[in-house]
Amino acid sequence: MARLWNRFWNHLSLRARLLLPMAAMVVGALLLGGFALQIVSPEQFENENAQAARSAELVANALNAALAVAGNPPQTLDAFADKLGRSETIAFVLPGTRPQRSAADRHHGNIPAWFTALLEVPELGSTHPIRIGATHVGDIVFSPDLSPDIEEKWAGFVAIVSSSSALMLLAALSAYFTTGAALRPLAQLGAGLTRMRNGDYDAAIPLAGPPEIRKSCAEANQLAVTLRRLSQDNRNLLRKIVAVQDEERRELARELHDEMGPLLFAIRANATALSDPEAEGPPEPGSPAHGILSAAEALQQANRRVLEGLSPLYVADLGLAASVQTLLRNARSQAPGLRVTSRLDDRLDELDALLSQTAYRVIQEGVTNALRHAHATTMGVAAIVDGDQIQLEISDDGIGLPPDLNFGRGLTGMHERVRALDGTLQLVREQGQTIVRCRIPLQNHVAR
Repeated sequence: MARLWNRFWNHLSLRARLLLPMAAMVVGALLLGGFALQIVSPEQFENENAQAARSAELVANALNAALAVAGNPPQTLDAFADKLGRSETIAFVLPGTRPQRSAADRHHGNIPAWFTALLEVPELGSTHPIRIGATHVGDIVFSPDLSPDIEEKWAGFVAIVSSSSALMLLAALSAYFTTGAALRPLAQLGAGLTRMRNGDYDAAIPLAGPPEIRKSCAEANQLAVTLRRLSQDNRNLLRKIVAVQDEERRELARELHDEMGPLLFAIRANATALSDPEAEGPPEPGSPAHGILSAAEALQQANRRVLEGLSPLYVADLGLAASVQTLLRNARSQAPGLRVTSRLDDRLDELDALLSQTAYRVIQEGVTNALRHAHATTMGVAAIVDGDQIQLEISDDGIGLPPDLNFGRGLTGMHERVRALDGTLQLVREQGQTIVRCRIPLQNHVAR
């Protein structure tokens, strides 16, 4: 039961949590009022009619005494009955008859029956016999009309209910508008914290509402300023790390190119010199010289791949668009059955070196992953300059993403590069296509 109540309470809004106890208090007050009426009303009815009941008894005693000494008792009785009149509270009735009760007495006017039943009206009537000698000639009947008393209590009950309802309505309106005035700033505070979670620290949260909420909004704005500064410092640090990594890769690539190139050329030349001087053309297959030449050629291709992975030096020379086209031609040669389409913007070559290198790396990583893991039949590459950002998408119709996918070293490195330029990198599955989607703001990355 407690669990159900907690679940119900947790789903209530703040307004409902304020209004529900107030409604419960009003209902409780009405129930207590009804219970008090039920307990107290019978005694009140008895006290209010006790004097009238005593008067009826005195009238009966006086009439019996008068009849006992009267010379003509029947005439005295008739005279008394005429003087008593048509009173419905104290009346003289003949044996076997009862006085007529008024409709007001029977139905208590327009008062609801449930209210009359709630009061538990006691039976306050009494009957006093009248005798002439030993003969029972009639009764003095006391039959009080309780309608005025019941109407008075009904009027009081209606007044209490009306005033309680009015007070509850005023309290409900006050709670509604007060909580509304407090919830709007809280909603703005929540929206601002959501923006911070998503990395937007520029929009300030309005300072509104009660002092406690304004203070929280001011603290959240100060937090946004701190997070913006830390985020900028982090991005600057990432840019420096990326720049240092690229410089180290270029140095390593240059050393490999300068050192390995001459050595491989010397190996090929010496292998050729070791072959039969009288034979024309390349060494025969299976000969030691042919084995050396084959190993040197494989080493040269491996060195070329390492150099390409370390630093695509030709991006600066050919431009981003031509470099991507070269990358796609190599992909077609590696997978002849793969249908490759591309959509490259003519303005790609206007980007600066840092953004060009990052864009090329993202496309290179996406294409490499598709070739290695996707088992796709088609692959599409798009690089578009759209307004103030560059959009990159590499899609394929391969086997899709594993459920427990984690970014590998390549995608993790690309993600850090993109973050350093305030961009986003996503890997999603949409309409049977696996898509690497990247968005990078241009900012000051257009070459001058």
